[in-house]
Formats: sequence, C-alpha cells, structure tokens
Amino acid sequence: MIKKHLIAALLFSLTGAAALAQKAAPPVFQLWPNGAPGSEKHHGEAEKMEDGAYPINIHDPSLTVMRADPRHANGAAVVIVPGGGHRIVVYQSEGIQAAQHLNRIGVTAFVLKYRLARDPNSKSDAGTPYTIDGDAASDVRRALRWVRAHASEYGIDPHRLGLMGFSAGGELVTAVADNPEVVPPAAAKARRDAIDSQDARPDFQVLVYPGPLGVPAKAVNGAPPAFLVAGTKDKCCMPPAIGLYQQLQAAGVSAELHLYADTDHAFNMGRGERVSIQHWPDRLSDWLSDSGWLVPHGGRAPEGVPAP
Repeated sequence: MIKKHLIAALLFSLTGAAALAQKAAPPVFQLWPNGAPGSEKHHGEAEKMEDGAYPINIHDPSLTVMRADPRHANGAAVVIVPGGGHRIVVYQSEGIQAAQHLNRIGVTAFVLKYRLARDPNSKSDAGTPYTIDGDAASDVRRALRWVRAHASEYGIDPHRLGLMGFSAGGELVTAVADNPEVVPPAAAKARRDAIDSQDARPDFQVLVYPGPLGVPAKAVNGAPPAFLVAGTKDKCCMPPAIGLYQQLQAAGVSAELHLYADTDHAFNMGRGERVSIQHWPDRLSDWLSDSGWLVPHGGRAPEGVPAP
C-alpha cells in the first residue's frame, strides 16, 4: 500500500512539473498566419536546428513573447533581432538572454525569427534566395507593426517600442530605422491586413556590434535615438558602429556609443571574463532610463534626464 502511494505521489509530482514547464514556455506567434509574402508555399514547413541550437529554414517569421513581470512592467517594449550572419539565428544568447535582461528592468521583449538570406537551403516560393533589405527587413517591419497592433493585450505603450539587433540583426535595425524601405515584389502584391496600417518605425534603436550593410545610412534625418556598442578589435563591426554614430550626431539625432578595449565580436549579453563586457547591458539600462523610455508619459515624447 505504501509503495502504491509513493508511486502515485511520484507520478503526480512529475505531471505537475511537466505542467509547470509547459506553462512557463513563452508563447510564439507567426507574423503572417497565412504565410509570409513570397513564402506562402512554404507555410507550415518546419524549421530546422543547426548544431542543436541555431534555427534555420525559416519561412514563417515569428515572435517569441517575453513579458515583463507585471509587478514592475513599465509599458516599454523591444523587438529583438538576433544575429547569425543571415545564415542562422543566434536565438538563445542574442535573443532570449537579451529578452531576460530587458524583462528585469520592466521591459516586455519580443524575439524575432526572420527569413535568412544566406541559408543555402532556404528559398522563396520563386526558388530564389531571400533578400536582406527586402524579405528579412520586411519581417522586422511586420514585427514592429504586430507588436503595436497587440499593444493593449500586453500593456505596452506603442510610442515606447524599440528595436534591438546583434551583428546581422543590427544590419536589419539599420535597414528599418536609418534607411529607406525596400518593398519586395511579393510584398507589394500581397493582400494588406489591419496590422499593415500600424507604424513600422521604432521609437528607439539599439545596435550591438552591427554589421556593415546599410552604413553609410541614407535616411538618418529624423532617425530614432540610438544606443550603439562594439569592441575595438572587431574589424567587421566596429567601423559601422562608429560610422553610423557619426552620421546620427551630424543629423542631430541623440546617440550614445560604447567601445570596449581589446574586445572582438560576439560578446552577446556579457560573454567572457572581462568585467566591462559583463556589465555592458547595464549601460544599456542606464541609457534607457536616462532617455525616459522606462517611464510612462501618456503618449508624449520622453523628456529624459537633463545632463549637468
């Protein structure tokens, strides 16, 4: 009898743990329920994982919703675009971990999986590779529109929505925030819906070792305020970070740049032994706070904290 009770208790415990794990999984939403423009024939095709960690073969762009704890959620939100050279998506270390940091400061985050222009096995319905400034950038714009369309559901201020990108994801941030829109032919012919009426420009931008595509930028006048960070040994992505910062400054756009000595590419959200790198996300939190993005302001432009 005792043995039976022990077995029953163990089964109940395992069932409860499984239920909690399932409940804890963040929800995922496809950006186009009937298929992305130019990818409708691949709608529903399963993603694949490279090296067990990096999503590829993405035809249905999606957002993973990471809500801030309601006890300190402040209404700000960020769409996160992980890097991966447009070949893979560095989903965990440049996506979920970034979202977890933002959650800790009361910001709701949305991690984007987007179509990959350099995934050799991932093609559009036309049999051609996806494009960076067309298809992938369209996924980013759709993500911003999707979040604004669902802002009330998540307690989000649609006027405090930022866009954060790492490496190749930083190139997509630049494409959307600092350059003119390129509309792919399939998107131009696609049927519009209510989400398409939403604004696709972020209110602020965060570029983490951004790649060189899109710099020099062609539409910096009126671009959103920017936070940029890179390492001084990053031959790929330090120059575009500096170049874009200089362009934004010349255009009168508020921008903050952090360069870390003796640091190369892909330090993620603080990977490595350098204390300064481990704390760079805190500098982002400082900037978000000083700029006024973490404070509700009733739809008005944030005033920020005045400097001495």
